Amino acid sequence: MKLQDLIRGTGIVLQTMDGDREITGITCDSRRIEKDGLFVCIAGTAVDGHRFAADAEKAGAAAILTQRDLGLRTQIMVKDTRLVWAQLCANWFGNPAEKLHLIGVTGTNGKTTTTSLVKSMLEYDGHKVGLIGTVQNMIGDRALPAGHTTPDSYDMQSMFNLMVAEGCDYCVMEISSHALDQQRAAGCVFDVGVFTNLTQDHLDYHGTMENYMAAKKKLFSMSRRGIFNVDDPWAASMMEDIPCDVTTFSTKDNTADYVAHNIRHRADGVSFELVGTGQIGRVKLAIPGQFSVYNGLAAATTCLATGMAFERVIEALSAATGVKGRAEVVPTGRDFTVVIDYAHTPDGLENICRTLKECCSGRLVTLFGCGGDRDKTKRPKMGAIAASISDYLVVTSDNPRSEEPSAIIADIVAGLEGTKTPYTVIENRVEAIHWAIANAQAGDTILLAGKGHETYQILKSGTIHLDEREVVADALAKTE
Repeated sequence: MKLQDLIRGTGIVLQTMDGDREITGITCDSRRIEKDGLFVCIAGTAVDGHRFAADAEKAGAAAILTQRDLGLRTQIMVKDTRLVWAQLCANWFGNPAEKLHLIGVTGTNGKTTTTSLVKSMLEYDGHKVGLIGTVQNMIGDRALPAGHTTPDSYDMQSMFNLMVAEGCDYCVMEISSHALDQQRAAGCVFDVGVFTNLTQDHLDYHGTMENYMAAKKKLFSMSRRGIFNVDDPWAASMMEDIPCDVTTFSTKDNTADYVAHNIRHRADGVSFELVGTGQIGRVKLAIPGQFSVYNGLAAATTCLATGMAFERVIEALSAATGVKGRAEVVPTGRDFTVVIDYAHTPDGLENICRTLKECCSGRLVTLFGCGGDRDKTKRPKMGAIAASISDYLVVTSDNPRSEEPSAIIADIVAGLEGTKTPYTVIENRVEAIHWAIANAQAGDTILLAGKGHETYQILKSGTIHLDEREVVADALAKTE
C-alpha cells in the first residue's frame, strides 16, 4: 500500500517523505519490524516503543511514527500514536468496519452473556454475525481463539476483514475499559453501544471509579444509539452529555423505554414480561438469576434498536441458550449440583451466590480465589460477600500470576474476620475442587467461581492447563 493511502484521514502531512512509497507492512511490535514497513512507537504500560525506533530504522523501516522528536531520518511525528495506529490499521485492511453493523457492549459484568445473546438473536432473525469477546471470537459458527477482551487495533481490523470476506453483516463485540482508554477501536462507528453496569474492577489501571466510568463512556461518543441499564447507579453519569440517541431498560423504573415485569426465577432459568412501546411479550430465558434478566433486557433492547420486530425479539430471546462458564451447570449424576461461573468481582460474586442460594435445597458451598497482579482491595470484599451468603467456603487460588497464592489467600481471609461462616483453605485449586466434591452433601450446590470459560491457570512459573469440567469429572470418578 502506498504511504499516502495508508495515512489518509489521519491528519498527517508528509513534508520530506515520498507519499508514493510502497509500505510492505505495519506494526507496533518491535519484534515484527520489517524492511520497507511502517513502525509505530507506542508508550505502553510496561514498555515504551520509542526505545526501539532507532533499531527499526536500522532494520530498513520506511517510516516510523513517534510522539516525540527522536532525530531519525524516517520519523513522522504525531500527537497521539495510539490514535493514529488505530486509523492506520483500518486503512491497511480497507476500512472493513464500514461494511458491518457494529454493536459494542461495555460494563463490568454481563458483557459476554449479552453479546452472546445478541449474536444468537440476530442469527435467529437470519443474519450472519461475527463476535469479538472474552471467551472466543466467532465468524458465524466458526470459533477463533480470543486473547484480550477487546483485541489490539490490528487484530480487530483483521477480524472485521475476515467477517466481511465470509459474509457477515453484523459484528457484536465486548468493549473493555482498557480498549476504550487505549483507543483500540478509534474510528469505528457503532450502530448500537450498550452499557450493562459498573462495579469495582480494574482500579489498578484506572485508579478511581470516576476514571473507570469515563473510559467506558467513550463508547457512546462513537455510537449512533446508546442502550442503558438505568437501574445501575452510574447510568445517569454515563448518559450525561453524550451525543447519541438513548434507549433505556429497567426492572424497577416504569419510565424506562423497556421494563421487565412479573419476574419469576427457576432453577433452570428465569421468565419475565418485556413491556415497552405499547407492547408486551413473555420471555423464558434458559439462564438462571436476576443478572440474566438484565442481560436479557440488554440483548432484547439492542435487537429492537437494530429494527428487529418485537415479536421476533421475544421468540429469539426465549430460544437462546447460555454461555460456557456463566452460571454453567456441570452434570454430575449425583444428589448435588456443581456450577461454574466466571464471577471475579465483588458484584459478580454476590450476584451468582444470591442466585444459587435462592435455588439450592442444601448448602451453598462457594469455592473461589482472586487473581494476582490485579486490584488487591477487592479481595477482602469478595471474602466478606461470599461469607455473608454462602454456607461454606473453600478459599483457593485463581490466576496468581507473579504473586504468591498464599499472600492472595491471606488478603481474602482478612475479609472473613468476624463472620461465622466456616471455611477451608486449600491453595492448590485442583485439590480444592476434589475436596469440595468429596465432601459434598445431598442437596448441596457447589459454586466454582472465578475461572468460568478459562481452561488454564496462570502461575508464576507459567501457564498450565486447567479445565474445571475435567477436574470435576475426575473428582466424581474418584468418589464413586
